[in-house]
Amino acid sequence: MAKQKKKIYIVVIILLFIFYFFIAARPIPNETVLSCRWISALTDSRYNDEMNVFSGNESGQLLPFILGNRFGFVDKAGQFAVNRINYNNVYLGKDSWAEYEAEPANIEIRNIFGDIIINIENPGGYPVLLDNRVFIFGSEQNSLSEIGPGGNVLWTYEFGAPLTCIDAASGLLLTGSLDGAIEIINSEGRRIFYFEPGGSQYDVILGCAISGNGSRLGIICGINPQRFLLLERLGANGDYRIVYHEFLEGSFRRPVHISFIDEDRRIVYERDGGIGSYNIRSRRGIFIPLRGNITVMDKSGADGLLFMIASHPNNLNEFIGIKFPQDRRFFSGLFYSQEPVFIKASFKSDDVFLGRSGPMLVAGGGSALISFNLEDK
Repeated sequence: MAKQKKKIYIVVIILLFIFYFFIAARPIPNETVLSCRWISALTDSRYNDEMNVFSGNESGQLLPFILGNRFGFVDKAGQFAVNRINYNNVYLGKDSWAEYEAEPANIEIRNIFGDIIINIENPGGYPVLLDNRVFIFGSEQNSLSEIGPGGNVLWTYEFGAPLTCIDAASGLLLTGSLDGAIEIINSEGRRIFYFEPGGSQYDVILGCAISGNGSRLGIICGINPQRFLLLERLGANGDYRIVYHEFLEGSFRRPVHISFIDEDRRIVYERDGGIGSYNIRSRRGIFIPLRGNITVMDKSGADGLLFMIASHPNNLNEFIGIKFPQDRRFFSGLFYSQEPVFIKASFKSDDVFLGRSGPMLVAGGGSALISFNLEDK
């Protein structure tokens, strides 16, 4: 009898171990490590103050940057395709750029080799380079014109109030305006969607973003109260409808950061005291508290990682890395909870830069850029 009970105890212990191992055990997450690749000084003697085109760089993925009084494009090896002093206003696209005066008589759009690819005479506004397209933002901030390859105006659209935000993807142009309206303009310059969220004491659009395939819109709107709205398109050519709505504490009275990230798997947005994130797949939103004011945010957010720089008084800045929680899966046991902020580093600088291309993360401060590789260990 005693031997039989002992066998039962042993079987129970084994079963409990199996239960714990397969059902209740917590998975050990990989740690994300940032390893330094290179540091490049923007004031390197190889670059002069006139054109600053580095002829040795003719291939590879480039990252546009603006830091202090310099701007340009840098590759994954830390070599500059363009690195020049900013004497006027600058707008950088993915692989093109424009430098222009306060009231430009003409605007020259250049490629990474410094060649003029489009010359716009009497623009009547300022350049905007989005989604491999060239636009002119009217000087009164209430009109947009698309420019063709020959510098000619393809179309012009007039808005009822000054624009406060703009984004473009998949041949669509999303705008938000001071009177609280969002509009979508197609590639022919025709409005295909108009929406006024309303519901606030002051109706204004403070931030807007469109997903890569044009099927979703994210907006921050209103003052007292302020809200985040996510809209989705019904069918290939249908209208957009609200699928998620959230009241936000506090009320920004300035443009706010908002972007679709991680191949449109989630949308992140600035909110009082931190950032909000909405997971498109799980249909869940989370709030991550942070200190300081967000100066720049990584618009890639690839692999569930998001990086940003927050500013504090006395030129103190904080580099922040966030790892979003994974979606819950069946048989994941007790669902381990992981602190989303996995890295913080403080530094002092008047100006900052942050950009990302795949596994390469580039941060800047003062007159130098530093590159990191993102690795899971």
